[in-house]
Amino acid sequence: MAGLDPAIHVSDQRVKKDVDARDERGHDVERLALRNYIGFMNSPAPAKTRPRGVASAGRPALLLAWYDRHRRRLPWRPLAGERADPYRVWLSEIMLQQTGVKTVGPYFEKFLARWPGVEALGRASLDDVLRLWAGLGYYSRARNLHACAVAVLCDHGGAFPDTEEGLRALPGIGPYTAAAIAAIAFGRRTMPVDGNIERVVSRLFAVEQPLPQAKPLIRQLAATLLGAGDEQSRAGDSAQALMDLGSSICTPKKPACALCPLNDECVARARGEQEVYPRKAPKKTGALRRGAAFVVTRGDQLLVRSRPEKGLLGGMTEVPGSDWLAAHDDKTALKQAPALKAVARWHRKAGVVTHVFTHFPLELAVYTAELPARARAPEGMRWVPVATLGDEALPNVMRKVIAHGLGK
Repeated sequence: MAGLDPAIHVSDQRVKKDVDARDERGHDVERLALRNYIGFMNSPAPAKTRPRGVASAGRPALLLAWYDRHRRRLPWRPLAGERADPYRVWLSEIMLQQTGVKTVGPYFEKFLARWPGVEALGRASLDDVLRLWAGLGYYSRARNLHACAVAVLCDHGGAFPDTEEGLRALPGIGPYTAAAIAAIAFGRRTMPVDGNIERVVSRLFAVEQPLPQAKPLIRQLAATLLGAGDEQSRAGDSAQALMDLGSSICTPKKPACALCPLNDECVARARGEQEVYPRKAPKKTGALRRGAAFVVTRGDQLLVRSRPEKGLLGGMTEVPGSDWLAAHDDKTALKQAPALKAVARWHRKAGVVTHVFTHFPLELAVYTAELPARARAPEGMRWVPVATLGDEALPNVMRKVIAHGLGK
């Protein structure tokens, strides 16, 4: 169908300051566990218990040496020896929250081509930002991205703060993102911990506590990999080295341990239990919600509206629809259909559209109707050409709905 991208990448969730934000509170038991782990790795122990190899203090140097040989080429990452651009680092980190590198790449390039710097992005409209973001999911990130660019432009003269504290005061930047930007863009001695780093550290030290409870302990253990001396100025490289290690070698399944620069000291590998870590608490799945969506056409035009600015999919474009509730039936749905005098009967399409958000799965029944050429859009709605739907800020669930409703 013209104007629609059928690829579905990620789900959405309610607005949060930073979807990757970590709880910074520590506990005595975690500090004790940290000392125990480090003591275990540095003290004599039987060969079957403690991996043989280089001393623990050598890990940061081994990690950086490996990174210098095998670093990934990424659109937002400068070449070796070049300074990182804070704008590119920030933009990539926001996009990479809950989203993979392969998915983010094309979006990053589009944003950079449209808005090459924070000043240009800060002067853009939120609608334009949402349109270019459409399909990337977690749309609160797009709203926060725009708000952050405006804040940097208006409150900081177009220059990002160079400290974690200053960065965390900006919209959409929580503890992880602030640490990542501070380390990578400004060389601050801090270790951001993403999913890849969590996995590497959990295996290296065989962290028994399950996620997410183990996050504070993992952060403290990860900080031991920053090293000292000359390596202080390479905090960003240390973080990116761990990220690359987790992405290419210390993968969730079948890690390539023989190629890992830290394999001699990995407790999980010594035990033959690499894939057991990180331990995770069982996920809670929200109750299924149901609803209806109404795909109304007028020739080659489609009836759409914008969702409220706040809440799930805030500000995005959608076709008219009903509430999404656990207890929902066709009668209730049809009572919430748009008031269109020209519609004598709604046609229900076979099947349902399914979509999974962060906190709940969704099923939508799709109803269709065709209106005459002069039919007017109800208040708060508008007609848009089907051919230009690619320019609308359509979330993936609505792309699915429209494709289903317009399909033959």
